[in-house]
Amino acid sequence: MKRVLTALLLVPIAVYAIIYADWRVFLAVIAVVSALCFHEYCRITGAFAPLGYVAGLLLLLAPPREASLIFILTGLAAMAISMAAADLATGVNRAGALSMGVLYVFGSWKSAVLLHDINVHWLFFGLLVNWVGDTAAYYVGRRFGKNKLAPIVSPGKTWEGAIASGVAGSLLGALYLPWAIPGVGIPLACGIALLANAAGQVGDLAESALKRGAGVKDSGTLLPGHGGVLDRLDSTMFTVPVLYVLVTLLRRG
Repeated sequence: MKRVLTALLLVPIAVYAIIYADWRVFLAVIAVVSALCFHEYCRITGAFAPLGYVAGLLLLLAPPREASLIFILTGLAAMAISMAAADLATGVNRAGALSMGVLYVFGSWKSAVLLHDINVHWLFFGLLVNWVGDTAAYYVGRRFGKNKLAPIVSPGKTWEGAIASGVAGSLLGALYLPWAIPGVGIPLACGIALLANAAGQVGDLAESALKRGAGVKDSGTLLPGHGGVLDRLDSTMFTVPVLYVLVTLLRRG
């Protein structure tokens, strides 16, 4: 029940921020969400956090062409900072985690900003396809799941749940995208939705691997029934960059 109530609270906030809010309000929401995700990521990995926040927020604000430069400078700064660590092995690990974290967290949400600038419905769909898919996977997996999807990484996930997630995501795409995005037919919508959903499922497993490697159950406790913000948005953070690439290719024809 906590899981459902938390989702019911988050959906209206997402609808307002993505579809109706002023662009500056939207960007502020993205910045807060990114910072929360990065905080939880650093809790899991032990990454150098202060530099990551600065680099990440600059990335969100930077024009797309300057984004790669920020990634490069972040990596170089992380390497330099690692030399100051008392234990060089630990310093190198934390520097690597920092570079990966800025790319993973802030890079993903930068893609969300770019997708929002193309059409707000593309970004909203990127969230919906995972929320609907996660719900289908959760209930179908609990009721019918017998074959483990990735038992070492996430013992609770099953192939039955993964298939249900893909089907639910495709149905959502068939209903939502032709209505919201001019020129997107049902077959194309189903294909985009299936790829976006698959990316989200990989993202969910990737974050599970991070947590299992660090020996933690949840990334945080901010969202009742879901764990942390990163736990709730891990799939979206893989879906949105993939969706941005697909939309960019689609627009180029």
